[in-house]
Amino acid sequence: MTGPTCRALLIYPRFNAGSFWNYRDTCELIGARYPAPPLGLITVAAMLPQDWDIRLIDRNTDDLQDADLDWADLVLTGGMLPQQGDALALIRLCREKSIPVVVGGPDATSSPDIYAEADFRVLGEAEGILDRFVEAWRNGERSGTFTAEKFKADVTTSPVPRFDLLNFKHYVQIGVQFSRGCPFTCEFCDIIELYGRKPRTKTNDQMLAELSRLHELGYRGHVDFVDDNLIGNKKAVKAFLPDLARWQKERNRPFEMSTEASLNLADDDELLAQMQDAGFFSVFIGIESPDPDVLVATRKKQNTRRDIAKSVHRIYDAGIWVLAGFIVGFDEESDKVADEISALIEEAAIPVSMVGLLYALPNTQLTRRLAREGRLHADFDVSDASQDQMGDQCTSGLNFETRRERARILSDYRSIVERIYAPEAYFGRVRKVASMLDLKGANGAILGAGLWHDLQQFARLMWSMTFRHPEYRGPFWRTLAFTAFRNFRAIKPVMMMLALYVHLGPFSRFVVKQIDAQIEDIERGRWTPPELIAAE
Repeated sequence: MTGPTCRALLIYPRFNAGSFWNYRDTCELIGARYPAPPLGLITVAAMLPQDWDIRLIDRNTDDLQDADLDWADLVLTGGMLPQQGDALALIRLCREKSIPVVVGGPDATSSPDIYAEADFRVLGEAEGILDRFVEAWRNGERSGTFTAEKFKADVTTSPVPRFDLLNFKHYVQIGVQFSRGCPFTCEFCDIIELYGRKPRTKTNDQMLAELSRLHELGYRGHVDFVDDNLIGNKKAVKAFLPDLARWQKERNRPFEMSTEASLNLADDDELLAQMQDAGFFSVFIGIESPDPDVLVATRKKQNTRRDIAKSVHRIYDAGIWVLAGFIVGFDEESDKVADEISALIEEAAIPVSMVGLLYALPNTQLTRRLAREGRLHADFDVSDASQDQMGDQCTSGLNFETRRERARILSDYRSIVERIYAPEAYFGRVRKVASMLDLKGANGAILGAGLWHDLQQFARLMWSMTFRHPEYRGPFWRTLAFTAFRNFRAIKPVMMMLALYVHLGPFSRFVVKQIDAQIEDIERGRWTPPELIAAE
């Protein structure tokens, strides 16, 4: 019997610590280590030859040991911009140990020159390109760059991810993907640059096979559809959701689902009903700004054709609660931006609002425009590994010369974060959501197979909010009592929102402190504007 032809170690780089989505305190509260596993890497693992021996190390949940590297013939890594610092450190470590290293993923695809130290670069979508790397490796090549043709990958050929490589207990949720691409043209977004404007979808049987594999492995609970816009291809998703609902009902609803979608979801009652029936309980929506001038300028016109708050409320009417994204720093915004965004978040009743500073991502329309105008920072696509807590656009945005005074933008941004995450403001919005969520449909029954697990998590949350975080004790119990008497079916989503505050409360104070320091540096002349890329 022969051994494996290659021992491949897949390493998922560590995310920077100071990130909105890095809610470790909430994870700890519910007995997990990190929000979500590396779906991209375990999908790549499924594409590698069956005679390869494959291991996975997620640096966000486990330590990388010397013995892991000593075992490996080959290391594969890569991720997103907030993982850049750790990814580069991994590449250098592998080079020191003379272990060939392959890098891929969205950041390497967007900024390949930054990853020049890697032996191999696999750029673009893995389907249709990874086999070329494997062939080169088998032929004895030990370096090279393999670039996929844009938007041509056939996602119907994507295999069931290697979920068996995961320790489910380490994660709050497990991800799956139905589609890639988005039909909209938002100037600041890199999705259309990476995956195109024509959403490509997997088949219904393909998706159900992925969910069935999770079910067979014993997983129950939160499944996140990581699509950047699940409803980008409405025809396809409407054909899929009834099959998903049937699959769920046949298995006593083992999964509760979340996803990301555009705000026009609120216009389609049929689609909302299908999502509720299938078991979706939350959706992240990019709202960005309440200012029509900003939305038009940034090519997010789809959000100008509606009353944003009422659109959010229509989603609540379908029993699905909304998380939302907002951005500060657009050229067209006014000095009223702090009041306008804060007011919209309150009116719409969106507890979890990811408010960030505008960040010019590599290969976006925004970045190209700023470069033409001579306003783009020369290091705009570099994540400083020495600044580990500068995690994402909450504290390290504005990588360009702003139109409004930089200190004023930071001050407005600070004001929003401080207002919306004050305890009474946050818990007050949760109570509003509790009163609006209509859970008389399928979502009201999502205790199913996970009842004991839910009860354990509820007990942990109650103990934590009462004894570990006594500063939240009053608003926590008032919110829980309000929900129990006003809309008992909403207890579970309300508990989720309350658990998130264990992270969001302290994180908002961290952000305010970081932004205060940046404002002070500007006012005292300690901040030097970075070198700009020469105007084209």
